[in-house]
Amino acid sequence: MIQMTGIQKSYSSGFVKTVVLRGIDLEVNSGEFVSIMGPSGSGKSTLLHIMGLLDSSNKGEYVFDGEAVHKMRERKRSEFHKNNMGFVFQSYHLIDELTVYENIETPLLYKKVSGSDRKEMVGAMLDEFDLTEKKDLFPHQLSGGEQQRVGVARAVIIKPRVILADEPTGNLNSTQGEQVMNLFTQLHGDGTTIVQVTHSETCAGYSKRIVHLLDGEVVKDEAV
Repeated sequence: MIQMTGIQKSYSSGFVKTVVLRGIDLEVNSGEFVSIMGPSGSGKSTLLHIMGLLDSSNKGEYVFDGEAVHKMRERKRSEFHKNNMGFVFQSYHLIDELTVYENIETPLLYKKVSGSDRKEMVGAMLDEFDLTEKKDLFPHQLSGGEQQRVGVARAVIIKPRVILADEPTGNLNSTQGEQVMNLFTQLHGDGTTIVQVTHSETCAGYSKRIVHLLDGEVVKDEAV
């Protein structure tokens, strides 16, 4: 599904150039559950953001299911992201002014899904993620674990080809984190491709493969 070849990323500030990724080669097959690990500054989140089209590489090729993503213009990249990828963030990225229901509904509005279909789809997500009783609450009225469940529900409501999760349990306690990882396990069991960045050996243990980064390079790629 995902083929990344020679992915390089660097930033320049004045006369200082910071190299983040040094020619990453990575493949992710459809239906895999992959964890990307490494110390802070190893390039994990940058790689995930390039994979999720939230950032772009300076050099290299990125092919997603036969589509040359690295050659796409900005508008097509945005459409491709919305149609194929669900992103889950460490800090939830919920919209404070919207209720749980409205936050989960937001991706469907972007896709111009009809009102009746939206109601049915959001209702199904509320049931699946045990959020029905919370649907009229705002993010600040929820626990961290509940907010992240809303974030996951919002990510999967469009039935994305791949879920990309950046430290999804980083702001949660161990019980909340276990709940989120169990959700990912369930989604993976249903056939969803998942790629997560994590510092946690426990969270990585839920995946089937771990890719280790160090100083912007893949130093180990192992089955779990």
